[in-house]
Amino acid sequence: MNYFFCVITPVIIYVLLNVIIVKMVLSMDRWIGKVAIVTGAGAGMGAAISRALVEHGLQVVGLDNREEKIDDLSQQLIGKKGKLHPVRADLTKEEDILEAFKWVKDNLGPVHILINNAGALKLGNLSDGDTQSWKQMLDVNVLGLCIATREAVKSMKENSADGHIIHINSIAGHKVSNVPCLNIYPATKFAVTALTESLRLELNSVEPKIKITSISPGATKTEILKTDSDHRNNPQPLKGFKILLQAEDIADAVTYVLSTPPHVQIHELTIKPIKEEY
Repeated sequence: MNYFFCVITPVIIYVLLNVIIVKMVLSMDRWIGKVAIVTGAGAGMGAAISRALVEHGLQVVGLDNREEKIDDLSQQLIGKKGKLHPVRADLTKEEDILEAFKWVKDNLGPVHILINNAGALKLGNLSDGDTQSWKQMLDVNVLGLCIATREAVKSMKENSADGHIIHINSIAGHKVSNVPCLNIYPATKFAVTALTESLRLELNSVEPKIKITSISPGATKTEILKTDSDHRNNPQPLKGFKILLQAEDIADAVTYVLSTPPHVQIHELTIKPIKEEY
């Protein structure tokens, strides 16, 4: 019996120590009560991310141009550890973004986290594409992201906040895959990859520390590819995929990135469903 305890006790201690270390290192506690802005929060990944942050005790501002969706999500999250504040904003309009950040400043205080999740995808071909669709994708995926990032960094600097900015990118921002009708979408996401690195280099000299992370999901079940009047006559790009990531998988990735200690910066996190060929 004594031999058994001599053998098993170190194992138990080792396991307990590892559990304690993990809990100490990966923790969302420092964000409790802090303000996070999530763009495109009304559905899909944005809703899942907003829900996860509220459950971890953050004051989350959900931006979306579909007011009824963010209002409904806000009602679902009543009684949770944090709170979701729905704010209507069209990410293609700079004045909407500026007004949203002003509302946050006046009502909640400084921004500590920005999740640039909003995205637009209009299926079509480059050779006969629609200019208005191109402009919409550029406005949301690139310019809206840049404007929101600028305003968040400004708030973080003014309030000496150790903040974190996360761009929800895509594997399409790293490799152009042979998937039909993605139009200029990969080009907009390649821009996000470049913007992530450019901002990282800019922020290297900034005190306090502001982190920047790109999260690049592979094939994900999301409303961005929902069949609608714009897509009816186009093939669905995810038709051949047997396994898809879920919105909650991306929310888990966001939580993991935010849980890292202040000196750790995850610059790029790529997530693919198992057996994805791209």
